Amino acid sequence: MRGFSVRVFMPDGTPDGIRIIEKSNWTGKGIVCPRSVYTKAKTRKEFNNPGVYVLWGPSDSGGLPRIYVGEGESIRNRLDTHFAKKDFWTTAIFFVSKDENLNKVFVKHLESRLLQLANEANRSEIDNTNAPNPPSLSEADHADGEGFLDEMLFCLPVMGLTVFDKPAIPVSGSTSLYLRSKGTDAKGYESTEGFVVLKGSLARSDEVPSMGRPQLDLRATLVTREILVAEEEGFRLAQDYEFTSPSTAAAVMMGRSANGRIEWKNDQGQTLREIQEASTRN
Repeated sequence: MRGFSVRVFMPDGTPDGIRIIEKSNWTGKGIVCPRSVYTKAKTRKEFNNPGVYVLWGPSDSGGLPRIYVGEGESIRNRLDTHFAKKDFWTTAIFFVSKDENLNKVFVKHLESRLLQLANEANRSEIDNTNAPNPPSLSEADHADGEGFLDEMLFCLPVMGLTVFDKPAIPVSGSTSLYLRSKGTDAKGYESTEGFVVLKGSLARSDEVPSMGRPQLDLRATLVTREILVAEEEGFRLAQDYEFTSPSTAAAVMMGRSANGRIEWKNDQGQTLREIQEASTRN
């Protein structure tokens, strides 16, 4: 892995308006457009180019974000339709080529791959009703398409969207942490985006009445999506899952509000807070 720079330009002069994302040594360009400024922003030339886009907003359940992935020979034409007919999205993110070399086949490939990655990551509710088949590409064109996709995936977290990423593999030397209480036996590790709980971890089967609504909604969503699978002992985690924080991870697994920096402990009984405090003294 090599370092790279990402340039974020805000043409409106405000951080809440449209943002243009460009990565060093890449011919692509990303645009983040809040729905509230779409009518004004769509006059920009990038909106007339072919590209792939993601609509992003809250889900009805409140547990996971909701997304829609699409492509178009004119991004504006597609977004105009969604602006009129889809209510859930609050932000549109799309990618075009600065040298205008993205054609219909390439953007359909990118659309198909993004949907595949979103389904594999299982970190969002996908609004698409159909999964398009990937187009037939030559070996060289397929390599070019995957290269463009890789650059997009570097930029998407910078743009605030991580639903296409599986949990990162822990770096060498990272600390394994454990959560053991009534009905709960879980293992995980802190990540750059929050906290990863490992596949096979056991969550408590019921919740206390005072559990926070956001954590309760997330827990219900994970059960509905069979990420938490009911067993006689409780709920078993069917895949590695990345939560937004150690506390959210602990609350979902324990079925109650929790301070994750106290609840998660290493095999010597030190809390995550104690481990972090000790590391700052070294």
